[in-house]
Amino acid sequence: MPRQNEPTERTCIVTRAKKPVGELIRFVVAPDGTVVPDLRRKLPGRGVWVTATAATVETAERKRLFHKQFDGNVTVEPGLAARVDALLLTAAAGALALARKAGTLIGGFGKVEAALASDPVVALIHAADAGADGIAKLGAAARRRFGEGKLPVIRCFGAEQLDLAFGRTNVIHAALLAGPASDNVLARVWDLVGYRGDDDRPDGSFDALTELNDLSAGP
Repeated sequence: MPRQNEPTERTCIVTRAKKPVGELIRFVVAPDGTVVPDLRRKLPGRGVWVTATAATVETAERKRLFHKQFDGNVTVEPGLAARVDALLLTAAAGALALARKAGTLIGGFGKVEAALASDPVVALIHAADAGADGIAKLGAAARRRFGEGKLPVIRCFGAEQLDLAFGRTNVIHAALLAGPASDNVLARVWDLVGYRGDDDRPDGSFDALTELNDLSAGP
């Protein structure tokens, strides 16, 4: 969220389009002169804004637009777009851990399958390397309850990230239940998906944010 009395729109240094700050990433210069992302928009100093996609950040780096905006006295370490991706993934994984503490994240095939029968599930989560059989069985259970393509399915986390969120090993399947902590997970995942340009995946594994918001109230 923008600070009080700050503009709610900024201009992207690549596209020159004015957009809401929620669709942009702020970059600032660290004390060592390195350009760093300010995902929470709280770091001090003058910032510049880039549309929140990897392709746009890569363009800003390639065209040396950060140097132009900061009068040339900066360093942009190679791979800036990949570092932003890693930070967004870390933020999403951190939100998962908070959801578990809040009681709105459950893990394990059996628990997820049972939750799909009657609990206010708002999203399924499968580890990126989850087996096709488990995914298919839980997908069938979701379709019986919610209909085709109505329940978001998140596949951006590795098994190790799910293990960390739960504080135990071998977590492959999980589900988010309705609640503010789960809304935060969905928002962080949406940021990552949008940044990667995966928000319209052909397999329907992650639906539009408007539908996510509709589902967050539960069935």
